[in-house]
Amino acid sequence: MPCRLAITSMSLGRCSAGHSLPYKLDMAQLYGFTGIELFHEDLLDVAQQLPGGATEENELEAARVIRQLCQERGLTIVCLQPFAHYEGLLDRQAHLERLDQLSFWFELARVLGTDMVQIPSNFLPSSELSDDPLAAVADLRIVADMGLQEQPPIRFVYEALCWGTRCDLWEQSWDVVRAVDRPNFGLCLDTFNIAGRIYADPALPTGCTPNSDQAVQESLARLVATIDIQKVFYVQVVDAERLEKPLVPGHEFYDAGQPARMSWSRNCRLFYGEEDRGAYLPVADISRAIFQKLGFEGWVSMELFNRRMSDVDEVVPRELASRGSVAWAKLVKDMKLRVEDSSRKISASL
Repeated sequence: MPCRLAITSMSLGRCSAGHSLPYKLDMAQLYGFTGIELFHEDLLDVAQQLPGGATEENELEAARVIRQLCQERGLTIVCLQPFAHYEGLLDRQAHLERLDQLSFWFELARVLGTDMVQIPSNFLPSSELSDDPLAAVADLRIVADMGLQEQPPIRFVYEALCWGTRCDLWEQSWDVVRAVDRPNFGLCLDTFNIAGRIYADPALPTGCTPNSDQAVQESLARLVATIDIQKVFYVQVVDAERLEKPLVPGHEFYDAGQPARMSWSRNCRLFYGEEDRGAYLPVADISRAIFQKLGFEGWVSMELFNRRMSDVDEVVPRELASRGSVAWAKLVKDMKLRVEDSSRKISASL
């Protein structure tokens, strides 16, 4: 499978800002995207507009509507995400409730026509999570086994968030994938989350961790030497802006209830190659390791989170789709990616 371009549905504008999913899908199609990571928030927004609101029945109807919308536009639903705050819960009743919710997500996935659910590493407070890595592995093995019982089987893609409570490094997520040891449980490599943990620290004046360049070189050497590319289910490629001031109390993005990296992630991600907007992470180096040295081919998603998504300006979906298309063209050129036929794509200047 050649590299194919996807984007997270929320990355084209928040539904809470009035950006409807049909219009966002229109813009995705127009600017050459062929896949969508469907954020559950967007599915809920469609369900809430149906008589009776966001009931389970309406969520399933929303899934049918969304599948049709995507089919009409030639878009594949790569995954449903995020199934968050699951692994390692100390509250085992809450754990059981999450499993019930997952069973419903299986129904949603079948209706949507996707076979994959994304699980980000848990970022609940440490007081709510086990400090035993084996507990998280056991929990994740449960969902993998549940997924294997589905027809067709459901795959899970696990991702280390750079602000994750117990898992914030790609190495830790890879250890989890190996320990779960199920054919339907794989890895998402995200350039932002890799660099956001070992290279960047938005709470420091420099925006970088000590010895950041060395840390990246050593980490990428380990990545190339250890990861089985068959277990990488898809890749996310985005960058982020260097802040003018440290993200500490008094900063406009500071939130006392969030780690600095989380607040930075939600407000400041950028597309690949947007140095003119302040991008500064070593995304090109990470991408070379993934695409050229590991040889990854498959879905490449532009999972952007940025304050622009929450603006009510009606041009937001078009603007973000256009910027993503420009980023993709640059990534393809820089990494010499083998891509699918681009005959239906248009110029990102439209």
